[in-house]
Amino acid sequence: MSEKNEIIAYVIVIIVGLLIAQHMNVVVSESMEPVLYRGDIVIVEKSNFLGISEFNPDTVQVGDVVVYRATWFPNPVIHRVINETHVNGTKYFVIKGDNNPVPDPELVSPNQITERVVKIGDYPLIIPKVGYITIWLKGL
Repeated sequence: MSEKNEIIAYVIVIIVGLLIAQHMNVVVSESMEPVLYRGDIVIVEKSNFLGISEFNPDTVQVGDVVVYRATWFPNPVIHRVINETHVNGTKYFVIKGDNNPVPDPELVSPNQITERVVKIGDYPLIIPKVGYITIWLKGL
């Protein structure tokens, strides 16, 4: 393999790796146990990835596990949609961690949902415990 082809191959591997990494999210708490554990990596589809909509947040359904921008917490939250409601004609979701006793403190609008966890059948697509590296590096 020529040096030019080798460089091109390395660049392609790096780009593919970066694209794949953008579709992974680390679970940092116990709020979704026993489905998702701290340190698991979930594979997600994005509502806006480089201008491409991989899913429409308006189509989220009860039972979906989503990642959303919470107004009550500084980091993205990975929890399950447990109900859909309407307030003055506007759609909102009630979201809750499976291991939490009560729903999240505020209703969530579709525009707050940035990612949805990919499922195979009824099971989320995860890479168990590999995310502990990220948790350790970030000091979470």
